[in-house]
Amino acid sequence: MGKDGKKPKQSAYITVPSEIINSLSSTSLNSLLLSPKKSSSSKKTIKHSYYSSIKNPKFLIFSLFLFSFLGLLTLYYNNLTLPPLTPSFAAPPPPCEHRRVSSAVAVANLATVGIEEKTETTSFWEQPEDLGYRPCMEFSEGYGNEGEEIKKDRSKYLMVVVSGGMNQQRNQIVDAVVIARILGAALVAPVLQVNLIWGDESEFSDIFDLEHFKRVLADDVRIVSSLPSTHLRTRPLEESQTPLHASPRWIRQHYLSRLRRNGVLLLRGLDSRLSKDLPSDLQKLRCKVAFHALKFAPHIQQLGNTIAERMSSKGPYVALHLRLEKDVWIRTGCSPGLSPDYDELVNNERKQRPKLLTAKSNMTAHDRKLAGLCPLNAQEVARLLKALGAPKSARIYWAGGQPFGGGDALLPLTREFPFFYNKEDLALPGELQPLADRASFMAAIDYIVCEKSDVFMASHGGNMGHAIQGHRAYAGHKKHITPNKRHMLPYFLNSSLPETEFNNIVRELHRDSLGQPELRTSKPGRDVTKYPVPECMCNTTKQSFS
Repeated sequence: MGKDGKKPKQSAYITVPSEIINSLSSTSLNSLLLSPKKSSSSKKTIKHSYYSSIKNPKFLIFSLFLFSFLGLLTLYYNNLTLPPLTPSFAAPPPPCEHRRVSSAVAVANLATVGIEEKTETTSFWEQPEDLGYRPCMEFSEGYGNEGEEIKKDRSKYLMVVVSGGMNQQRNQIVDAVVIARILGAALVAPVLQVNLIWGDESEFSDIFDLEHFKRVLADDVRIVSSLPSTHLRTRPLEESQTPLHASPRWIRQHYLSRLRRNGVLLLRGLDSRLSKDLPSDLQKLRCKVAFHALKFAPHIQQLGNTIAERMSSKGPYVALHLRLEKDVWIRTGCSPGLSPDYDELVNNERKQRPKLLTAKSNMTAHDRKLAGLCPLNAQEVARLLKALGAPKSARIYWAGGQPFGGGDALLPLTREFPFFYNKEDLALPGELQPLADRASFMAAIDYIVCEKSDVFMASHGGNMGHAIQGHRAYAGHKKHITPNKRHMLPYFLNSSLPETEFNNIVRELHRDSLGQPELRTSKPGRDVTKYPVPECMCNTTKQSFS
């Protein structure tokens, strides 16, 4: 008791574990420790508790967390209700990555671009003036009389082994027929050497129509499927050293007497051996073999026609023969231009296999490019087509092997021209399966689709590009773009040149390189199967070269 006689104020304590105290807010502790107010002041108590809670830092943090969590949940559920993105027909998957496009999708793509292209006006699809040249295959009277004697001969047989890819083999077959005619011998169906790179074991009759070949050439050279029984035991006289540019006179002097004695002559290594400057009748024979006799086997021709029809179903299309394979960059001594890493890979392999280099070894890759000795890469092809007026909606068929660098190597083309297909994209499931292991069959499909295109361009010459150029010229000089690489590449490398000026320069450089008739005789050594005028095509009008 205190000194003032008053009874001291009593305090009550409650023992509470520390874990509970730490888990409670100060407001909650007050509610436990303090007695509640009378009911008359209940509203003030509630109001005071509310404002105390708001001012409490822990309450504010908890509220912010709660609202943030609810916001995230709302965003998540809203995203779940978005419609899925669907691929646009205007951007088919890159064929070089071997992503299949069904035939139905391909047709839909072509239908879409057909509608779009109606709004675009361009002269790109216009064909060059043919100056009235048409095929003419009138042989001389002496050639016809000599042919009658050759058909009766049963003593001399020529066998040939042709090598390389399908288009290289075509060239050698043409030469083999002409050599057989020069020697007055029957030609045994050419043997196709097994290609060590692709492992293709196709025979002549697998790729070409042998019966058609015999029938078309019946008045020129007797074609037989195999040696007759009278010569089966004869060991062929083999020759593989035919020189470059061998003339008919050289052929007769070195082979004819030996063939008469032995009866069978076997020739190898015929690639580009026969002279390109031959008498007129033999030039016509070359054209007859290349453009009439060498017809693909029916099953290949039919499939090639089908693929070409799918490309042309909604209008004109461009065909490109792209030489972007790794071995092409190695052999030409050029850089693919994808990145320093890719350039280094090519350079290292070139050093390890120097025999593969076919270009001048004393030139740098940059010098070769400026000299026009390198294939155009995808970016250069895209810029050239665009400068020449190709619309963005142009349908493009590309032929060639797997590009070095995969899909990235083709991106500049597919970005500029999204309607971009090859045979794998356009074929039905399983349609190409029977031909999958036959590189020659696949090359034949590409040949057919390219030959039937409205515009054709090869990024780097080669046997296929030359053969198709001649075939299209013989068919009426269909548009064929020959890139003027040596003159145009300095402008490609000039980044400060305005696009309009660049386009004008490129168009001017190619004004006379669009497939117009060119005289074979204007330059020495030209192949008549590439330039069929004037030996195989005659001028049927008064138009002529200016």
